[in-house]
Amino acid sequence: MLAVAHPLSATRQNLWRLTFIRILVLAAQAGSVGVAYWTELLPLPWFSLAVTLALSSLLCAFTALRLRLSLPVTELEYALQLACDLLIHSALLYYSGGSTNPFVSYYLVPLAIAAVTLPWLYSLVLSGIALVAYSLLLVQYYPLETLPLARDTMQVYGMWLSIALAAGVITFFAARMAEELRRQENLRAERREESLRDEQLLAVATQAAGAAHELGTPLATMSVLLNEMRQDHADPLLQEDLQILQDQVKLCKETLQQLVRAAEANRRLAIVEQDVTAWLDEALNRWHLMRPEASYRFQRLRDGVVPRLTPPPDLTQALLNLLNNAADACPDDLEVRLDWDAQDIVISIRDHGPGVPPAIAEAIGKPFITTKGKGFGLGLFLSKASVTRAGGSVKLYSHEQGGTLTELRLPHGKRGDA
Repeated sequence: MLAVAHPLSATRQNLWRLTFIRILVLAAQAGSVGVAYWTELLPLPWFSLAVTLALSSLLCAFTALRLRLSLPVTELEYALQLACDLLIHSALLYYSGGSTNPFVSYYLVPLAIAAVTLPWLYSLVLSGIALVAYSLLLVQYYPLETLPLARDTMQVYGMWLSIALAAGVITFFAARMAEELRRQENLRAERREESLRDEQLLAVATQAAGAAHELGTPLATMSVLLNEMRQDHADPLLQEDLQILQDQVKLCKETLQQLVRAAEANRRLAIVEQDVTAWLDEALNRWHLMRPEASYRFQRLRDGVVPRLTPPPDLTQALLNLLNNAADACPDDLEVRLDWDAQDIVISIRDHGPGVPPAIAEAIGKPFITTKGKGFGLGLFLSKASVTRAGGSVKLYSHEQGGTLTELRLPHGKRGDA
């Protein structure tokens, strides 16, 4: 089945560019031979030249059809294509003056392309082919029978045209090929980094699953003991403290249960679309139950229609982690703001803590990097991973008036009514 591979590999794209170069050079060669034939400037073996140009045309057509196949283009195939160009160019030179033809410098173009795009061994072999062909053309070729003055004039202008053509091709095409190779290498580096991040996430998830299983029993024991203590003691202050402890234990149990529900929801893709304000209110209420000592002010910066989103369970946990980080820096008077534009929902969280030191700002969000002595360095790492999977981004800034500003950006689709 004929198909074009997407995305194109660097070698496939370079072969497309080489085919385009070959077509341009073929057009220039055919035009030069045609002008020489119709003006009768040179007595050349026209039939042999026509056959060679026809073979070059067939190679162009064959390569274009081959590139429509989904088969990968290997470096060996690319090197063979460059070798064919060298041989065809040698044949054309043989029938038009050999080494005395000013276009002999075009040998440098395929060699420059090979040096930029292929391993050194292929470049070495192609250089050997070009050197052997040029050496043979020094002693064996079809001579040009013209007057000395005309031959000198053609030599001068032909050399200028040859250098201009070679410089243009090398500058505009070989440079593009090298740029494509660098882009592919950067893409491979990004994929390696993503693979490493996924391995780290899998390790963390495995440990979290084991910890969740082990925490069930002690939480149940704590809940029973707290109930007994509330029944045995009537002190109102103690009752209030025990109630807080019981609420915290209940929240931990609900979090563990939510882990199971989240895994089941992800498996079934049962994620509900809702207004961003409803999702944010629910998350803030849950977080305030976890951190009753913290105080915050919520502000909606835009009126009118409210964007909707379909938050996966781990996105809510990511927001809770960001809120916890802000509360750890300074639990008093946190500022949570909601804004949006045509593409993104923007949730900003500002604390009044010491801020983010510039020296470690770049490292924050990587695993086991933390600014808190009691932290594990996983909160921001997991939050960034969850937000990235949802198509958003997380950035931390030192606020100009002190503290840290955390900016969470999320994409949204259709909007609901206010």
